[in-house]
Amino acid sequence: MTDDSRTAELRSKVAALMPQAKTDLTQLVSFKSVADPRQFPPEECERAAQWVADAFAAAGLTRVGLHETPDGSKAVIAARPGPPGAPTVLLYCHYDVQPPLDTAAWRTPVWELTEKNGRWYGRGAADCKGNIVMHLTALRALGPDLPLGVMMVAEGSEEQGTGGLERFVEANPDLLRADTILIGDCGNFAAGVPTLTETLRGGVSVVVTVRTMAGPLHSGMFGGAAPDALAALIHLLASLRDAHGNTTVAGLQNDQRWSGVQYGEDQFRTDAGVLRGVELIGDGSVSDMLWARPALTVLGIDVPPVVGSTAAIQPSARARLSLRIPPGTDPEETRKALFAHLEANTPWNAELTIELDGIGAPFRSGNGGPAREAMEAALAASYGRAATTQGQGGSIPLCNVFADTYPDAEIMLLGVEEPKCLIHAPNESVDPSEIEHMALAEALFLLNYADRAG
Repeated sequence: MTDDSRTAELRSKVAALMPQAKTDLTQLVSFKSVADPRQFPPEECERAAQWVADAFAAAGLTRVGLHETPDGSKAVIAARPGPPGAPTVLLYCHYDVQPPLDTAAWRTPVWELTEKNGRWYGRGAADCKGNIVMHLTALRALGPDLPLGVMMVAEGSEEQGTGGLERFVEANPDLLRADTILIGDCGNFAAGVPTLTETLRGGVSVVVTVRTMAGPLHSGMFGGAAPDALAALIHLLASLRDAHGNTTVAGLQNDQRWSGVQYGEDQFRTDAGVLRGVELIGDGSVSDMLWARPALTVLGIDVPPVVGSTAAIQPSARARLSLRIPPGTDPEETRKALFAHLEANTPWNAELTIELDGIGAPFRSGNGGPAREAMEAALAASYGRAATTQGQGGSIPLCNVFADTYPDAEIMLLGVEEPKCLIHAPNESVDPSEIEHMALAEALFLLNYADRAG
């Protein structure tokens, strides 16, 4: 069979499977699988894990099981050995999701897959349940006679960053050993533009607490001389960016340049929903700011809400900070620099407490090898255009664990999560054509890679 006829046959099979893909995603989105028992019942994650296990077993993977990881979450692992001497590909995804955040901001039901203007809406529709469906659809299109070994691992706590699967892999290195690892938790530069993600930012997150007094005081009687903890926190946070919005942590480089694909400012404004007239921040290009430079974000602040607040000076205030760092930046040195900066910029000799909330290294994938060549060919055949590359502003610490544990494996990052998906935000959605094209690309890759490896 020629490459063109193989592509046409698989394209037809994937297209015929799209109604099943929608049914699958409808069921997956209905699981409120937030891996935080303070917010949702653990049973929701357990139901999602069992569904994933059953679905991949039905798709032809034979060795299927739920494995408890050190953080208490369950990883779904399934495998089907290939012929002797054939390579093995590991497919990664995660079934847990972000909490819905402000449910009032959703225009469709959070936990009900809803089609609107050609997109499918619901929490996890893209991140990462859409990628689960991508893997499933590719395997269904190929059928049971796979020309190589295939494994699948679905993580149960990725969004919480508690490291369960990371520690599990380190303790069980032979269980997921593969020649190539496809991280299905990224996406294309834009819908219809096949893209491989080559870099991920690492990060250091902390919780800072500022204390100044034994208790709250009347702002009329004491305001003006009493040290205001909230004002001290505001002063401290303001020191982390300059007037242009550049992150300015002393000792941390912030002038790096991105040499790959450029993210146009107009497109970024549209994708990010930036209000008309509001300036973008930073003095570099959009790609520089997203993928090449550190970025400090205030994730949350504990202060009295406006409604119910009183005329009182606050004795304490705290904030959660996330400092994303690009490849080439050492996370431990970043931690030291951030701690030193916070300590040096706390005003009025206020009492400062810094708690390390999380730390992770940046990641850079390889850009050559037989698997990469096979994937580039598969993406081009599926989309009808050559693949490009991009960076990713987010972090996937598991990538570094995979790279350290399986140093000879090719690791590629891809998926259905293009910018309009609004992952982690209200009104998350997926373009079903991305599931279709990426499933076809993955199926073609599995065949192409087996041929090249043979």
